[in-house]
Amino acid sequence: MSKVKVGVAGYGVIGQRLADGVALQGDMELVGVADLAPTLSIRALHEKGMPYDLYLVEGADRASFDQLSIPVSGSFNDLLDQVDIMLDSSPGGVGAKNKALYEAKGIKAIFQGGESNSVADVFFHGYANYEQGLNQKYLKLTSCNTTGLIRSVDCLDRACGGLTKVAITIIRRVADPGDYHRGLTNALQMDKAPSHQAVDLMTIMPHVNATGILVHTPVTHGHIITVLATGKKKITRDQALQAFRQHPRIRVVRIADGFLGNASFFRYARDLGNPRGDMYEVGLWEDSLVESGDDIMYAINIPQESVTIPESIDAVRAAMGLQKSRDDGTAETNKFLNLKVR
Repeated sequence: MSKVKVGVAGYGVIGQRLADGVALQGDMELVGVADLAPTLSIRALHEKGMPYDLYLVEGADRASFDQLSIPVSGSFNDLLDQVDIMLDSSPGGVGAKNKALYEAKGIKAIFQGGESNSVADVFFHGYANYEQGLNQKYLKLTSCNTTGLIRSVDCLDRACGGLTKVAITIIRRVADPGDYHRGLTNALQMDKAPSHQAVDLMTIMPHVNATGILVHTPVTHGHIITVLATGKKKITRDQALQAFRQHPRIRVVRIADGFLGNASFFRYARDLGNPRGDMYEVGLWEDSLVESGDDIMYAINIPQESVTIPESIDAVRAAMGLQKSRDDGTAETNKFLNLKVR
Protein backbone atom coordinates (compact mmCIF):
# COMPACT_ATOMS: atom_id res chain seq x y z
CA MET A 1 0.00 0.00 0.00
CA SER A 2 1.39 3.40 -0.97
CA LYS A 3 1.94 6.01 1.70
CA VAL A 4 -0.58 8.80 2.22
CA LYS A 5 0.90 12.07 1.01
CA VAL A 6 0.46 14.83 3.60
CA GLY A 7 1.13 18.56 3.53
CA VAL A 8 1.18 21.06 6.39
CA ALA A 9 -0.11 24.62 6.02
CA GLY A 10 1.39 27.00 8.56
CA TYR A 11 4.78 26.17 10.05
CA GLY A 12 4.34 27.76 13.45
CA VAL A 13 3.89 26.44 16.98
CA ILE A 14 1.56 23.63 15.92
CA GLY A 15 2.62 23.24 12.28
CA GLN A 16 6.22 22.36 12.98
CA ARG A 17 5.10 19.73 15.47
CA LEU A 18 2.57 18.35 13.00
CA ALA A 19 5.34 18.05 10.41
CA ASP A 20 7.57 16.19 12.86
CA GLY A 21 4.72 13.87 13.84
CA VAL A 22 3.78 13.03 10.26
CA ALA A 23 7.43 12.42 9.37
CA LEU A 24 7.53 9.69 12.04
CA GLN A 25 4.56 7.78 10.59
CA GLY A 26 5.58 4.73 8.61
CA ASP A 27 2.50 4.86 6.36
CA MET A 28 2.58 8.60 5.62
CA GLU A 29 4.87 10.83 3.56
CA LEU A 30 5.34 14.49 4.46
CA VAL A 31 5.44 16.21 1.07
CA GLY A 32 6.20 19.65 2.46
CA VAL A 33 5.20 22.61 4.60
CA ALA A 34 3.83 26.00 3.56
CA ASP A 35 4.17 29.42 5.14
CA LEU A 36 4.09 33.15 4.47
CA ALA A 37 7.27 34.69 5.88
CA PRO A 38 10.78 33.71 7.03
CA THR A 39 9.79 33.44 10.69
CA LEU A 40 12.07 32.11 13.40
CA SER A 41 10.56 28.67 12.83
CA ILE A 42 11.43 28.81 9.12
CA ARG A 43 14.92 30.12 9.86
CA ALA A 44 15.44 27.24 12.29
CA LEU A 45 14.22 24.81 9.61
CA HIS A 46 16.84 26.26 7.26
CA GLU A 47 19.60 26.07 9.86
CA LYS A 48 18.74 22.39 10.44
CA GLY A 49 19.36 21.69 6.76
CA MET A 50 15.79 21.94 5.40
CA PRO A 51 14.56 18.45 6.36
CA TYR A 52 11.16 19.46 4.91
CA ASP A 53 10.47 21.10 1.56
CA LEU A 54 9.09 24.63 1.88
CA TYR A 55 6.30 26.11 -0.22
CA LEU A 56 5.05 29.69 -0.15
CA VAL A 57 1.42 30.69 0.27
CA GLU A 58 -0.16 33.55 -1.68
CA GLY A 59 1.15 36.93 -0.53
CA ALA A 60 4.58 35.66 0.50
CA ASP A 61 7.58 37.78 -0.48
CA ARG A 62 9.89 35.36 -2.27
CA ALA A 63 12.74 37.87 -2.17
CA SER A 64 12.82 37.82 1.63
CA PHE A 65 13.50 34.08 1.50
CA ASP A 66 16.10 34.46 -1.26
CA GLN A 67 17.96 37.07 0.78
CA LEU A 68 18.41 34.50 3.53
CA SER A 69 19.27 31.71 1.06
CA ILE A 70 16.24 29.72 2.22
CA PRO A 71 15.36 27.30 -0.58
CA VAL A 72 11.75 27.32 -1.78
CA SER A 73 10.26 24.33 -3.56
CA GLY A 74 7.29 26.13 -5.09
CA SER A 75 3.93 27.71 -4.45
CA PHE A 76 1.10 26.56 -2.21
CA ASN A 77 -0.71 25.32 -5.31
CA ASP A 78 2.36 23.27 -6.20
CA LEU A 79 2.16 21.60 -2.78
CA LEU A 80 -1.58 20.95 -3.14
CA ASP A 81 -0.98 19.25 -6.49
CA GLN A 82 1.13 16.60 -4.74
CA VAL A 83 -0.85 15.72 -1.60
CA ASP A 84 -3.81 13.56 -0.62
CA ILE A 85 -4.63 15.52 2.52
CA MET A 86 -3.62 18.77 4.26
CA LEU A 87 -3.06 19.41 7.92
CA ASP A 88 -4.01 23.07 8.19
CA SER A 89 -2.50 24.88 11.17
CA SER A 90 -2.81 28.36 9.70
CA PRO A 91 -3.83 31.25 11.97
CA GLY A 92 -7.51 31.18 12.95
CA GLY A 93 -9.75 32.05 10.02
CA VAL A 94 -7.10 31.44 7.37
CA GLY A 95 -7.86 27.72 7.30
CA ALA A 96 -11.47 28.44 6.38
CA LYS A 97 -10.25 30.51 3.43
CA ASN A 98 -7.85 27.73 2.42
CA LYS A 99 -10.75 25.30 2.36
CA ALA A 100 -11.89 26.75 -0.97
CA LEU A 101 -8.50 25.80 -2.44
CA TYR A 102 -8.78 22.28 -1.04
CA GLU A 103 -12.27 21.89 -2.45
CA ALA A 104 -11.13 23.05 -5.88
CA LYS A 105 -8.29 20.52 -5.85
CA GLY A 106 -10.39 17.69 -4.41
CA ILE A 107 -8.11 17.42 -1.37
CA LYS A 108 -9.14 16.41 2.12
CA ALA A 109 -8.10 18.54 5.09
CA ILE A 110 -7.77 18.51 8.86
CA PHE A 111 -8.24 21.85 10.64
CA GLN A 112 -6.99 22.84 14.07
CA GLY A 113 -9.00 24.13 17.01
CA GLY A 114 -8.72 27.80 16.05
CA GLU A 115 -11.20 27.41 13.21
CA SER A 116 -14.97 27.46 13.68
CA ASN A 117 -16.76 24.12 13.82
CA SER A 118 -18.61 24.95 10.60
CA VAL A 119 -15.42 24.51 8.56
CA ALA A 120 -15.59 20.72 8.92
CA ASP A 121 -17.90 17.76 8.45
CA VAL A 122 -17.01 16.36 11.88
CA PHE A 123 -15.65 17.86 15.11
CA PHE A 124 -13.11 15.14 15.78
CA HIS A 125 -11.28 13.39 18.62
CA GLY A 126 -9.26 10.24 17.97
CA TYR A 127 -10.46 8.35 21.03
CA ALA A 128 -13.99 9.67 21.52
CA ASN A 129 -15.46 9.61 17.99
CA TYR A 130 -12.90 8.17 15.54
CA GLU A 131 -15.48 6.25 13.52
CA GLN A 132 -17.47 9.43 12.80
CA GLY A 133 -14.46 10.76 10.92
CA LEU A 134 -14.06 7.74 8.63
CA ASN A 135 -13.65 8.80 4.98
CA GLN A 136 -14.91 12.33 5.67
CA LYS A 137 -13.46 15.18 3.61
CA TYR A 138 -12.97 17.75 6.36
CA LEU A 139 -12.34 17.21 10.06
CA LYS A 140 -11.67 19.77 12.78
CA LEU A 141 -9.63 19.02 15.88
CA THR A 142 -10.48 20.08 19.40
CA SER A 143 -8.33 22.66 21.21
CA CYS A 144 -5.35 21.64 23.34
CA ASN A 145 -7.30 21.72 26.61
CA THR A 146 -10.30 19.95 25.15
CA THR A 147 -8.11 17.27 23.56
CA GLY A 148 -6.47 16.34 26.85
CA LEU A 149 -9.69 16.70 28.81
CA ILE A 150 -11.59 14.36 26.49
CA ARG A 151 -8.78 11.79 26.65
CA SER A 152 -9.26 11.45 30.39
CA VAL A 153 -13.06 11.73 30.39
CA ASP A 154 -13.42 9.22 27.54
CA CYS A 155 -11.05 6.88 29.37
CA LEU A 156 -13.23 6.86 32.49
CA ASP A 157 -16.43 6.74 30.46
CA ARG A 158 -15.37 3.55 28.67
CA ALA A 159 -13.56 1.79 31.51
CA CYS A 160 -15.80 2.57 34.47
CA GLY A 161 -19.35 1.99 33.28
CA GLY A 162 -20.15 5.36 31.77
CA LEU A 163 -20.24 8.98 32.94
CA THR A 164 -23.25 11.25 33.29
CA LYS A 165 -21.61 14.61 34.00
CA VAL A 166 -18.33 16.41 34.63
CA ALA A 167 -17.43 19.76 36.15
CA ILE A 168 -14.04 21.23 35.28
CA THR A 169 -11.80 24.10 36.30
CA ILE A 170 -9.09 25.14 33.84
CA ILE A 171 -6.02 26.99 35.05
CA ARG A 172 -4.96 28.25 31.64
CA ARG A 173 -1.57 29.53 30.61
CA VAL A 174 -1.87 33.02 29.14
CA ALA A 175 0.42 32.53 26.11
CA ASP A 176 2.90 30.15 24.49
CA PRO A 177 6.63 30.52 25.21
CA GLY A 178 8.00 33.25 22.94
CA ASP A 179 4.67 35.06 22.56
CA TYR A 180 4.71 38.77 23.35
CA HIS A 181 1.44 39.92 21.79
CA ARG A 182 -0.51 39.54 25.06
CA GLY A 183 1.90 41.75 26.97
CA LEU A 184 3.24 41.28 30.47
CA THR A 185 0.83 40.72 33.32
CA ASN A 186 0.69 39.99 37.04
CA ALA A 187 -2.93 39.01 37.45
CA LEU A 188 -5.47 36.23 37.00
CA GLN A 189 -8.42 36.69 34.68
CA MET A 190 -11.78 34.93 34.80
CA ASP A 191 -13.72 33.81 31.74
CA LYS A 192 -17.50 33.64 31.65
CA ALA A 193 -18.86 30.17 32.40
CA PRO A 194 -19.31 27.67 30.91
CA SER A 195 -15.90 27.45 29.25
CA HIS A 196 -15.81 26.46 25.59
CA GLN A 197 -13.95 23.28 26.55
CA ALA A 198 -17.00 22.04 28.47
CA VAL A 199 -19.29 22.92 25.56
CA ASP A 200 -16.92 21.24 23.10
CA LEU A 201 -16.79 18.11 25.25
CA MET A 202 -20.57 17.83 25.06
CA THR A 203 -20.41 18.22 21.27
CA ILE A 204 -18.01 15.28 21.02
CA MET A 205 -19.60 13.26 23.87
CA PRO A 206 -23.27 14.35 23.93
CA HIS A 207 -24.22 11.78 26.58
CA VAL A 208 -22.08 13.60 29.19
CA ASN A 209 -23.37 16.83 30.75
CA ALA A 210 -20.44 19.20 31.25
CA THR A 211 -19.79 22.63 32.67
CA GLY A 212 -16.60 24.47 33.46
CA ILE A 213 -14.77 27.55 34.69
CA LEU A 214 -11.58 28.92 33.14
CA VAL A 215 -8.95 31.12 34.81
CA HIS A 216 -6.17 32.73 32.73
CA THR A 217 -2.84 32.51 34.54
CA PRO A 218 0.40 34.42 33.76
CA VAL A 219 2.53 31.37 32.89
CA THR A 220 3.56 29.90 29.53
CA HIS A 221 4.23 26.18 30.10
CA GLY A 222 1.09 24.10 30.23
CA HIS A 223 -2.44 24.25 31.57
CA ILE A 224 -3.82 22.37 34.56
CA ILE A 225 -7.40 21.08 34.57
CA THR A 226 -9.27 19.72 37.57
CA VAL A 227 -12.15 17.37 36.81
CA LEU A 228 -15.03 16.24 39.02
CA ALA A 229 -16.73 13.30 37.26
CA THR A 230 -20.00 11.55 38.08
CA GLY A 231 -20.48 8.00 36.87
CA LYS A 232 -23.63 6.04 36.17
CA LYS A 233 -22.46 4.10 39.19
CA LYS A 234 -19.84 4.96 41.81
CA ILE A 235 -16.28 5.02 40.44
CA THR A 236 -13.66 4.07 43.02
CA ARG A 237 -10.19 5.54 43.12
CA ASP A 238 -8.67 2.15 42.33
CA GLN A 239 -10.91 1.72 39.27
CA ALA A 240 -10.01 5.16 37.93
CA LEU A 241 -6.30 4.76 38.60
CA GLN A 242 -6.22 1.41 36.82
CA ALA A 243 -8.00 2.90 33.80
CA PHE A 244 -5.69 5.90 33.57
CA ARG A 245 -2.57 3.74 33.89
CA GLN A 246 -3.66 1.67 30.89
CA HIS A 247 -4.04 4.69 28.58
CA PRO A 248 -0.99 5.25 26.34
CA ARG A 249 -1.61 9.01 26.10
CA ILE A 250 -1.99 9.58 29.84
CA ARG A 251 1.15 9.62 32.01
CA VAL A 252 0.31 8.98 35.67
CA VAL A 253 2.80 10.73 37.98
CA ARG A 254 3.34 11.46 41.68
CA ILE A 255 4.34 14.61 43.52
CA ALA A 256 6.83 12.59 45.59
CA ASP A 257 8.71 11.71 42.39
CA GLY A 258 9.29 15.38 41.61
CA PHE A 259 6.26 16.27 39.50
CA LEU A 260 5.39 19.37 41.48
CA GLY A 261 3.57 21.27 38.75
CA ASN A 262 3.46 22.28 35.10
CA ALA A 263 7.15 23.17 34.84
CA SER A 264 8.13 19.70 36.07
CA PHE A 265 6.65 18.12 32.96
CA PHE A 266 8.44 20.55 30.68
CA ARG A 267 11.74 19.88 32.39
CA TYR A 268 11.20 16.11 32.31
CA ALA A 269 10.42 16.20 28.59
CA ARG A 270 13.68 18.09 27.99
CA ASP A 271 15.58 15.57 30.12
CA LEU A 272 14.08 12.78 27.99
CA GLY A 273 15.56 14.53 24.96
CA ASN A 274 12.18 15.29 23.42
CA PRO A 275 12.44 17.97 20.70
CA ARG A 276 11.50 21.42 22.04
CA GLY A 277 10.66 19.87 25.42
CA ASP A 278 7.44 18.47 23.92
CA MET A 279 5.30 15.81 25.53
CA TYR A 280 2.39 14.17 23.71
CA GLU A 281 0.84 12.72 26.87
CA VAL A 282 -1.25 14.56 29.42
CA GLY A 283 0.13 14.19 32.93
CA LEU A 284 -2.25 12.99 35.62
CA TRP A 285 -1.33 13.34 39.27
CA GLU A 286 -2.04 10.16 41.21
CA ASP A 287 -2.04 12.37 44.32
CA SER A 288 -4.99 14.36 42.94
CA LEU A 289 -7.19 11.31 42.38
CA VAL A 290 -9.76 11.23 45.18
CA GLU A 291 -13.30 10.06 45.78
CA SER A 292 -15.83 12.74 46.71
CA GLY A 293 -18.98 10.92 47.72
CA ASP A 294 -20.00 9.02 44.61
CA ASP A 295 -17.89 11.28 42.37
CA ILE A 296 -14.23 11.02 41.39
CA MET A 297 -11.88 14.01 41.17
CA TYR A 298 -8.47 14.38 39.53
CA ALA A 299 -6.09 16.91 37.94
CA ILE A 300 -4.22 16.77 34.63
CA ASN A 301 -1.43 18.78 33.04
CA ILE A 302 -1.88 19.82 29.39
CA PRO A 303 1.29 20.41 27.31
CA GLN A 304 -0.45 22.90 25.05
CA GLU A 305 2.00 23.00 22.15
CA SER A 306 2.13 19.26 21.46
CA VAL A 307 -0.90 17.52 22.99
CA THR A 308 -3.06 17.74 19.83
CA ILE A 309 -0.47 16.13 17.54
CA PRO A 310 -1.48 12.47 18.10
CA GLU A 311 -5.17 13.22 17.58
CA SER A 312 -4.32 15.22 14.43
CA ILE A 313 -2.58 12.16 13.01
CA ASP A 314 -5.55 10.01 14.10
CA ALA A 315 -7.67 12.38 11.99
CA VAL A 316 -5.54 11.71 8.91
CA ARG A 317 -6.00 7.99 9.48
CA ALA A 318 -9.76 8.33 9.82
CA ALA A 319 -10.28 10.69 6.89
CA MET A 320 -8.14 8.54 4.59
CA GLY A 321 -9.69 5.31 5.88
CA LEU A 322 -6.31 3.85 6.78
CA GLN A 323 -7.77 2.07 9.81
CA LYS A 324 -11.47 1.47 10.25
CA SER A 325 -11.70 1.44 14.04
CA ARG A 326 -10.73 3.69 16.92
CA ASP A 327 -8.57 0.99 18.49
CA ASP A 328 -6.62 0.27 15.30
CA GLY A 329 -6.22 3.91 14.28
CA THR A 330 -4.99 5.22 17.61
CA ALA A 331 -2.74 2.18 18.05
CA GLU A 332 -0.94 2.91 14.76
CA THR A 333 -0.42 6.55 15.70
CA ASN A 334 0.82 5.55 19.14
CA LYS A 335 3.25 3.02 17.68
CA PHE A 336 5.01 5.54 15.47
CA LEU A 337 5.04 8.26 18.19
CA ASN A 338 6.35 5.77 20.78
CA LEU A 339 3.31 6.28 23.00
CA LYS A 340 2.73 3.27 25.24
CA VAL A 341 1.49 2.20 28.65
CA ARG A 342 4.29 3.04 31.10
